[in-house]
Amino acid sequence: MHELIKYQFNTRRKKYGTGAALSLLNGNVGREVLAFHKKLPNYAVTPLHNLAHLSRRLGLGSIHIKDESWRFGLNAFKGLGGSYAVGKYLADKLQCDINSLSFAALNTPEIKEKIKDCVFVTATDGNHGRGVAWAAEQLGLKAVVYMPKGSSLIRAENIRHHGAECTITDLNYDDAVRLAHRMAQTKGWVLLQDTAWTGYEEIPTWIMQGYMTLAVEAYEQLAETNSPLPTHLILQAGVGSFAGSVMGYFVEKMQENIHNIIVVEPHQANCLYQSAVMDDGQPHCVTGDMATIMAGLACGEPNIISWPIIRDNTSCFISADDCLAAKGMRISAAPRPGTDTPFISGESGAIGVGLLYELMNNMHYQDLANRLQLDASAHVLLISTEGDTSPDIYEDIVWNGRSA
Repeated sequence: MHELIKYQFNTRRKKYGTGAALSLLNGNVGREVLAFHKKLPNYAVTPLHNLAHLSRRLGLGSIHIKDESWRFGLNAFKGLGGSYAVGKYLADKLQCDINSLSFAALNTPEIKEKIKDCVFVTATDGNHGRGVAWAAEQLGLKAVVYMPKGSSLIRAENIRHHGAECTITDLNYDDAVRLAHRMAQTKGWVLLQDTAWTGYEEIPTWIMQGYMTLAVEAYEQLAETNSPLPTHLILQAGVGSFAGSVMGYFVEKMQENIHNIIVVEPHQANCLYQSAVMDDGQPHCVTGDMATIMAGLACGEPNIISWPIIRDNTSCFISADDCLAAKGMRISAAPRPGTDTPFISGESGAIGVGLLYELMNNMHYQDLANRLQLDASAHVLLISTEGDTSPDIYEDIVWNGRSA
């Protein structure tokens, strides 16, 4: 029988203060990152939608979802990580403090002369590469982007729109990362990759820190509206950089008041779920084409920086069918008229909504929902990490009923 949901409760979750260090993701770092982003062109706080009708219908205390389709005009959150990593790299190169650095200062003739030969290279399914290309474009610098086979042509064109050189390869995501790494070594380019491995850890840490801006904003938005702070986080994962960043911030901020953290991945690229199943405390990889509509999550090798954070703080690892992402997209786009605000959530952004709906409506998963304490006392925070980054795919799913 094909399961829509496979799950593994985490036997290695630690009490607050006894697991992997979270000092690089604490509130002070988050405020520093947010201050940097506020200096960037087109910065604005992205919406936090209160899905009050959906929460009542599902029998939950509240559901809030952060809508990152509005971020920097890029239709996804990834520009946060790429821009902060570019800023940190250039601050180091110029021997100055990032707190005193802005993209306006980096565009002065004196500094532009010092950084003009920098070329940034990365691999991406689309969103991260577009974020890197956009950040480089703001400074008149070059970016080179490699995409895995099967990548959306529209996503590639969006990257080229920012002046980057973009190639769709015949490789899967993880091999495209290896290609970007080789090219950086051969050409003397700067690798800006949103995953880490032994010997390549500093820049991925900066990228994870860059993602903290959305977590800081969400926390402040909840506080400013006197909304309940989350008891539950549902975070989607590819390599785990985003999930590790957001959970790290909230765990450090709220400590044991976060009752359950759920990490969800596609069945075809469930490396964190498989690592939890192996239960030896180590990250494990999955291989193959990883063909999923959740292109942004089609990653088979966990980030070694985020893995200890995820291992020590996640309550439950879930592997989900593509149809749940499709369901989440439709629910987000078409709530009952006159109830919740409709919004556009892409394939990788909507899996949290689809998963939550399935857990609360399918009797087959009632025991799982109960074990996760998803009831009237639960206040759930979700992040819609992208909008319709490939409009043709979005329409095919939302209008035509495609589910895989």
